[in-house]
Amino acid sequence: MRLFNLGSRGLRRTAIAAAILALAVLSGPSARTNKQAGVALPHIGNLMALYGAEAVTIDRNARDFRLPDQLEWKDNGSGSKTATLFGDPSKPGLYVQVTKRGPNIWSQPHSHPNERFITVLAGTFLIGTGPKLDKNNTVAVGPGGVVHDIPNQMHYDGTGPEGATLEFIAMGPAARN
Repeated sequence: MRLFNLGSRGLRRTAIAAAILALAVLSGPSARTNKQAGVALPHIGNLMALYGAEAVTIDRNARDFRLPDQLEWKDNGSGSKTATLFGDPSKPGLYVQVTKRGPNIWSQPHSHPNERFITVLAGTFLIGTGPKLDKNNTVAVGPGGVVHDIPNQMHYDGTGPEGATLEFIAMGPAARN
């Protein structure tokens, strides 16, 4: 009888481990549907409801968020799109934006009245300083690199052949001198 109890406990542990693994696999971004196989997999919220778990709620007054499919991209012309994540760049205060620049896009020398911090998320961001655009006098900043724009200092920038995705954190109102 003792051997049977150990086996039952082992089966229970295996079943729990399998359930946790199934939840982890089914909660991934590709878990909503599997179009190649033509099979619709249940959403993790449906699985939780099926087993009596409560859905998670986040107090948006304590922590706000947006998922990638909720970003509103605006075409800036000349191969760039920008999404404002938080704040309003046209008003005083902190704002955060993500910009996707196409390949080989360059700005003319300019400056900004406020500090800006730029993080390269993907691609190559080529940065230079001074009043004259010189593509051969730039530093290539890749993913994870950070650029600090000092207020009222002349600079120019461009993207490499693969373009770049950049995150801007700055104080508004955004302006260009």
